[in-house]
Amino acid sequence: MPPRAEEPRRDPSGSRRGSSRATGGRGEPRTGEPGVQGISDARAYTPRGRTVREERQAAGRPTAGGAEQRRTPRGARAGGDPFRPALQVLDGGRAGGGRAGRREPVPAARAAVVRTVPTRARPDDDDDDAPRPPRRRPAGRGPRRPTRPAAGRSPRKPRKPPRLADPRRRLRLGTLLVLALFATIGVRLVFLQAVDTPAYAGGGLADRVIRIDLPAPRGAIYDRTGAPLANSVEARYVFADPTRVRDRTETARALSPLLGRPASELAERMKPRTLENGKPSQFEYLARGVDVPTAKKIVALDLYGIGVHRDERREVPGGDLAANLIGFTSQDMVGLEGLEARYDDLLRGEIGRRVYEAGQGKLDAPIPGGYSSTTLPKPGSSLQLTIDRDLQFKAQQVLKSQVAKVQGSVGVAIVLDVPTGEVLAQASHPTYNAAKPQESEPTDREDAATSFVVDPGSIHKAITFGAALQEGVITPDTALPIPDTIVRGDTTFRDTHPANGRRMSLPGMLAYSSNVGTIEIADKLGPDRLIDYQKRFGLGQPTGEGIPGEASGRLLPAQSWSGSSYGSVPIGHSVDATPLQMAAAYAAIANNGTYVQPHLIKEVISGKDGSRTPGKAPVTRPVLSPANAKALRTMLEAVTTVDGATGLAAAVPGYRVAGKTGTGIRYVDGKQQPGEVGSFIGMAPADNPRFVVAVFVWSPGGGGGAVAAPAFRDIMGFTLSRNRVPPSGAPAPKFEVFPR
Repeated sequence: MPPRAEEPRRDPSGSRRGSSRATGGRGEPRTGEPGVQGISDARAYTPRGRTVREERQAAGRPTAGGAEQRRTPRGARAGGDPFRPALQVLDGGRAGGGRAGRREPVPAARAAVVRTVPTRARPDDDDDDAPRPPRRRPAGRGPRRPTRPAAGRSPRKPRKPPRLADPRRRLRLGTLLVLALFATIGVRLVFLQAVDTPAYAGGGLADRVIRIDLPAPRGAIYDRTGAPLANSVEARYVFADPTRVRDRTETARALSPLLGRPASELAERMKPRTLENGKPSQFEYLARGVDVPTAKKIVALDLYGIGVHRDERREVPGGDLAANLIGFTSQDMVGLEGLEARYDDLLRGEIGRRVYEAGQGKLDAPIPGGYSSTTLPKPGSSLQLTIDRDLQFKAQQVLKSQVAKVQGSVGVAIVLDVPTGEVLAQASHPTYNAAKPQESEPTDREDAATSFVVDPGSIHKAITFGAALQEGVITPDTALPIPDTIVRGDTTFRDTHPANGRRMSLPGMLAYSSNVGTIEIADKLGPDRLIDYQKRFGLGQPTGEGIPGEASGRLLPAQSWSGSSYGSVPIGHSVDATPLQMAAAYAAIANNGTYVQPHLIKEVISGKDGSRTPGKAPVTRPVLSPANAKALRTMLEAVTTVDGATGLAAAVPGYRVAGKTGTGIRYVDGKQQPGEVGSFIGMAPADNPRFVVAVFVWSPGGGGGAVAAPAFRDIMGFTLSRNRVPPSGAPAPKFEVFPR
């Protein structure tokens, strides 16, 4: 809308639009001109229903040449006409402060509208163009309204109306905002679907995923024939949730006869207790390794707070059979002692796991097409030992009966296969039930063959004689004058069978276990060469048989020898060795002078596919020549054949036996123990040895030697018979103890 001017609009000719002057006369306005048939027609009538002319005539005023005036008389006061404000609004004029309005020229584009500009009404002023005096404002009123500029002055520049908003601009801005909103939502959706999906999916997955452990049974331990010595069976464990048990006493009474435990013990385990984190315990074991039928009975009782779950139990069919070798496991199937501990990583399987999405509550079945992952279990591998179950049983039985005669506290029996070095039996006494290890003492569970450290005594003399033969110091026909005693350092050494200075053959020295003759031979050999052969025969280092915690023994270095060491070391004192080390040394003599490492593992059976892998090949090394080894075996036969010899009780009817008796000392933590260690190690048939048997018996009161030889005889006889070894074809040679 154009700004409204303070003065009425005029035509270029100077006449007002819409007035009678614009027509060129005071007649009626021409049709189609501004002010005709518009709002001015309505203004030609007063609110009283009369025309302007009638109003003028009533007021006694001229009608300007008889033409009808469509203007309101200047003398009419707006205040006297209650409809004047409404007409001014319709006319688009401004209130005149109680004065009559003046018509404003109407543009040609808006001819239907006649604007009325308010003017100062004067009753007797008919000249529309005459100047009007300014109106004075009474004192005390508000600020004076702006007046019209005087004639000749430039009118005050009207204020511009506020600029209207551009709808196109609003539309563009709205479109941009909507597009930005959709773009933001789209980018967020991309992040949710592509980038953040794993995080959100993983967060919710834990609430609907079920994990099931797939058991992997522990591998078994078999003897050389495949008979189980230890194996795992499926079982159950019974547990309690103390927070849900309603009546501990009644629940314990119901479980006691099934679990075989006192009701008071079970009730105590069901007693509520608080964990270290301050939360109440919701799981307590009541029993482990419960057989499946018993577990089903417990489930049938439907006791509140009592549950049953899958478990595994280790079974040892033989009870104490080879228990000191096999060892035992914990209730969690972890090897603690013996072969179970040594090969725990091999025997123990890797449990599998199945993970899948499932519904909630009763709809806990796998969701079709949902997440599912299965890791197959890896059953543990099994061990096949070189042990013969029947021979092991016989060795334990004989050892137990013989040790009982002298109230021995420790006994050892070992059976070795000569060509292969396989351990066919390794018995210890006392022993224990591997199925119930908690009922035994720790000392009862030790494997005496590898942990029993002794001064071997006279059985060491075979090593001294073998080294002397190999080094050429002596020959099989050597005979030496042997005095009754000999002094080395501050110690006097004697023989139990004095020679009284006579010449004694090498077989005679062994048969009567001459200390003096052995010391004289060792003097010719020297300490360095003797120690070298001790190492070649396997002394001073673990055999590596496979039992954990095997003792290494100890050899006295040559620089540490005292004067008496030249007498004590050759006869088996000041030397620490285990029964297994000494048995392996005699096996080297029986094997034509070749040392073969004793070992227990025959094969490893894969738990995955059942494939068999042979055990690690044993270490072998030459010690004696076959000729010297045979000569030494022949000399050792005198121990079981010469009249009055020390080993007559070890003779096996029908077989030639070569061996040696010994009387040693036992040491525990470096301290000598009371009593003595009686021993016998021998081989049969002596002309072609197949087996070596070693027996050691320590008794605090002595007398071990009296039972070691008979125990050897019984064990060796059974071994030869079980393996169908034919008797010796030729008798043992005749030995001359004191040659002429």
